[in-house]
Amino acid sequence: MSAESHRISLLEPYLDRPEPAPTLLKMLVGVQLAGFREDAGLAQDQAARALGFSPAKLSRIEAGKGRRPPAESDVRALLELYGTDDYEASVLLKLLHRAGEPGWWQRYDKRLMPEWFDRLVGLQEAAAAIRTFEIQYVPGLLQTPEYTRAVVRRGLPTAPSAEVRRRVELRTRRTELLQRGEDAPQLWAVIDESVLLRVLGSVDVMREQLAHLVEMAQRSNVTVQIVPLDVTNASAPAIPITYLRFGGLDLPDVVYLEHIRSANFLEDQDETEEYRLALDRLADEALTPRASLELLRKTMEQRYPKA
Repeated sequence: MSAESHRISLLEPYLDRPEPAPTLLKMLVGVQLAGFREDAGLAQDQAARALGFSPAKLSRIEAGKGRRPPAESDVRALLELYGTDDYEASVLLKLLHRAGEPGWWQRYDKRLMPEWFDRLVGLQEAAAAIRTFEIQYVPGLLQTPEYTRAVVRRGLPTAPSAEVRRRVELRTRRTELLQRGEDAPQLWAVIDESVLLRVLGSVDVMREQLAHLVEMAQRSNVTVQIVPLDVTNASAPAIPITYLRFGGLDLPDVVYLEHIRSANFLEDQDETEEYRLALDRLADEALTPRASLELLRKTMEQRYPKA
């Protein structure tokens, strides 16, 4: 078996995943196509010109971007141009077909799931490790339903009840990936202490939320660290950060930066490395996981006592 065939054989297990993973599969298809192009000795602009594609179109295909996977006819044309053997082509085309199966989150309407948010959820579902820093709210993957409801009400005070309910349902479903068994990602969350003190909903909602953080922080795949208020020189950025890694397969790390109605995804290694180092510094300045757990319990008991 050639090196290329061995490389693509590693992708065969993804054909049997019980849940569709369209975002991951689109990325895998794109990375493999880029690899085949490089093996064929073609630059991206050369390959695009040979098939009458725009360079932007081929760039999107290789990056695995867009709500839908690339057209099968385009992928077949690329495979033929690169001289890909039958085995490699058959596996890649099967992956492409699976990439067209909707993920559970894509069953929500576009008002709740704009393209940039669709991509985030898909990336989180595919990630092997997720690092996050939050300065305003408890990280979404660690929120309770009632806390989420309070967050939605705060951000969308005029939203109808049905929309609020659907947004809470969507967020709650997203949190299930942390309890997915052996396939669950590792989550490392660094949270500013002010998040624990900011009352959303009610004292009861906050007590339940902190109790949930305590419970989740004791899971083997979850690490929670708190940056205390008395750390005056913390290197905290002004916006929340989500950093995603995908466990090999030549996929790049991705940094997600969310704004009010849009988001940025960074994949350039020089840029993502800066954010990885920033998260490392924050983790060094934060309390240890054990001390963070103690602070969570203390805050819950002292600031949000049982009625």
